[in-house]
Amino acid sequence: MIIIGNGRLITRDLKTPFVENGAVCVQGSTIKEVGNTRSLKDKYPEAEFIDARDGVIMPGLINTHHHIYSAMARGMSLPNHNPKNFMEILEGMWWKLDRKLTLEQISLSAFTTYLDCVRNGVTTVFDHHASYGSVEGSLKEISKAARELGVRTCLCYEISERDGEEKAKQAIEENFDFIRVTRSSGNNLQKAMIGLHASFTLSDGILDFIGGENTVGAGYHVHVAEGIADVQDSVRKYGMRVVHRLRERNILGPKTLAVHCVNIDEAEMDVLKETDTMVIHNPESNMGNAVGCPQVLDMCRKGILTGLGTDGYTSDMLESMKVANILHKHDTKNPSAAWGEIPQMLFYNNAEIAGRFFDTPVGVLKPGAAADIIIMDYIPLTPMNGDNCNGHILFGMNGRNVVTTMIDGIIRMRDRKLKGIDEAAIMAESREEAARLWKSIGGEIMQ
Repeated sequence: MIIIGNGRLITRDLKTPFVENGAVCVQGSTIKEVGNTRSLKDKYPEAEFIDARDGVIMPGLINTHHHIYSAMARGMSLPNHNPKNFMEILEGMWWKLDRKLTLEQISLSAFTTYLDCVRNGVTTVFDHHASYGSVEGSLKEISKAARELGVRTCLCYEISERDGEEKAKQAIEENFDFIRVTRSSGNNLQKAMIGLHASFTLSDGILDFIGGENTVGAGYHVHVAEGIADVQDSVRKYGMRVVHRLRERNILGPKTLAVHCVNIDEAEMDVLKETDTMVIHNPESNMGNAVGCPQVLDMCRKGILTGLGTDGYTSDMLESMKVANILHKHDTKNPSAAWGEIPQMLFYNNAEIAGRFFDTPVGVLKPGAAADIIIMDYIPLTPMNGDNCNGHILFGMNGRNVVTTMIDGIIRMRDRKLKGIDEAAIMAESREEAARLWKSIGGEIMQ
């Protein structure tokens, strides 16, 4: 038994949202009790005590859309690659990179990204993988890294016909192989979905084939109208916009993550609501790719379950929260916008989304929930309570404030030191493999 206490406790449990000198009692992989530090220490004197030192104790964070493999591109420079639109970014960079990835490089990208997640207090990750140079066994490599580092994760492989039907069929098999593994193992730390790239790289035939193979009712993790070219392709080829096409092919539903949704209209929003499809907003990626600002505030008002992801741009969810907050103020020219919706996405909607896949509640500190807990090194300079804690997080914290990370009842990082991991060796090997990858696609190491 472990008690994490002596901190300002943010529970995300509406019944008891905040405890000034709070503590969480953990037994096994779940939370046994939440309350005052002194009372819990007196009640369970045999428990190991982890002192938050007046910092902030809160649930582990959840990233509902990541691209682990993109870590290998950090710092890479491709000669004569000066993209003017999103399609040129995909064709000139990301598709070149994923065609050259080896299984070893995939493994290292997973280890380094999950390490970064643990350091930033992210305890649950939904990843969307692509490596058309090494399809078979790629999810197994990512799964192994997640298992070793203890991160709760939901994986899929990005099905696309951009490299032909044979590669698409390999991607389909990779998804279903991993789905079979996760379902037979009963491991609540790992789940699986079916990954789909954007509509413009998927024919009706392949979508129908996937649907026929999906006899277990697995959910879909799909890029939706991220760039305007996706919409134009769907209208030109199929006479309908992307969301309508996905509904026609039975892709939407309560287990589907519709990622980005930058270029959708109100009628498409209504379809997402009617089908109970989840939307994932990725503010930094959308800005970096210059694809536009999705109208997620309208989606929230319509009651669409909308979460927050990073699209591989970062593993720091608090960074993405900050960017989303100012992005929608800027987009609407309204300084009062987004104060409520963005924290709702990160702290409550992401937990609800994860709850559709994982058996134990995450993202909340209450009895019976998963013991995914982080300690933040943050001492408030103004009064802090359950009503204003999101303001303290927005203006006073980032992922590097995390000093201790517990996942599923196991301490994975304590006082910024990762447990049982030779971090320096992993990073050194990753740098070597990244250099090999860059060279294989004609990249340069900038001096």
